[in-house]
Amino acid sequence: MTVKKIQGKKIAILATDGFEQSELFEPRKALLEAGAEVEIVSLKSGSIKGWNETDWGDSIAVDKTLDEVKSSEYHALMLPGGLFNPDTLRTDQKAVNFVSGFFAEDEQKPVGAICHGPWLLAEAGVVNDRKVTSYPSIQTDLKNAGAKWVDEKVVVDQGLVTSRKPDDLDAFNRKLIEEICEGRHAA
Repeated sequence: MTVKKIQGKKIAILATDGFEQSELFEPRKALLEAGAEVEIVSLKSGSIKGWNETDWGDSIAVDKTLDEVKSSEYHALMLPGGLFNPDTLRTDQKAVNFVSGFFAEDEQKPVGAICHGPWLLAEAGVVNDRKVTSYPSIQTDLKNAGAKWVDEKVVVDQGLVTSRKPDDLDAFNRKLIEEICEGRHAA
């Protein structure tokens, strides 16, 4: 992407140790290339370590901790998957509250979640009556949270962009940038 489509938009990527490496690095790169300012938000300062398919991967620096941010400071949110990352985050009330803030009635900002990332959405109580997709193994969790789960490459429902797995990243990145660009639900 050479055109700066989302210049001036500030995007949070919420992650912790065990994020699926490609599901953080590739959307981050696409967002930066589209002109966004991107911050890695996590439970702790320093750096967090990715999971690269079958083993620990690369680390990335944390820009801000959850103690230092509010959803109102961002135009959009991106939630990478991996198994460990969303499972840890969904048990942290600050992380759940941060995610919920993007869905508040006065906010309604674009949110992207891939793979196991939608676990956080279920925990935040924001998927009821929404069409979503995810890694197939968490479809029952999402259905139990009231979501209308489908097996599609990428799904958009009122600014919420969900996707299944790393193979779907190109489509996920395009749709997330499109939702941020259009700003239908952004501040």
